[in-house]
Amino acid sequence: MDKERAGIQSVEVGFGLLEVLTRASGPLMLKDLAAAAGMSAAKAHRYLVSYQRLNLVVQDARTARYDLGPSALRLGLAALSRVDAIRLARERVPALVEQLGATVALAVWGNRGPTIVHWEEAPLAATANLRLGDVMPLLSSATGRCFAAFLPAQKTGDMIAQELKLIQRLPAHTPADIPRTTQEVQSVLDQVRAQQCARVIDALLPGIGAFCAPVRDVGGRLVLGITTLGPHARFNSDWDGPVARTLRTAAAQLTRDLGGA
Repeated sequence: MDKERAGIQSVEVGFGLLEVLTRASGPLMLKDLAAAAGMSAAKAHRYLVSYQRLNLVVQDARTARYDLGPSALRLGLAALSRVDAIRLARERVPALVEQLGATVALAVWGNRGPTIVHWEEAPLAATANLRLGDVMPLLSSATGRCFAAFLPAQKTGDMIAQELKLIQRLPAHTPADIPRTTQEVQSVLDQVRAQQCARVIDALLPGIGAFCAPVRDVGGRLVLGITTLGPHARFNSDWDGPVARTLRTAAAQLTRDLGGA
């Protein structure tokens, strides 16, 4: 039994560095990363050299800071894709794309915010430049607003405050659909809750409208957002238009299939 339970201690020790990077809000210097993992900088550096060879970790040549690499992203996305909610949603995306005639994306909450885990373009869709692993802003994207409205404030509050500070530094001609004050943020999120759907128009991408509807589990918790977007010429951005109604219906059906109300 002891032999069966025996592992490789160095693997377990080295994983502490990856765990620290996973919890961090951004890239870290070697000394800070090592200290957080409870090891010397020299020891941490040896692990990081190997992790870089495996693309689990990358180092910015300009700042010398370390962050999670593409292999870590692929592992995370693979794990997320095995969650039942995502599997069920992915199976329905092609039909939803055909029904809407617009791009459809799925997002879940990651350690840095709403993260794209799957997307599919319609044949005539505008180029959205979405990539797997993209993290969407909370205030200027439909996906972000959906998560900001329906997740507990303790999860989103700090991120919203940081985004709001950045928005307030932008020129005054910032798109009108982007809130610039705490009161405007609250008004936007109240509207999302009332409509059971988030919307942006010309906010993140000029000339593009987008909706995102929440999918909940049996406990009523938000598990993912279904987003659709398209150019104004072929995309109805009305709250009660066919795009919004179709997306709400798809999200509600998936919620029911997951045992939610």
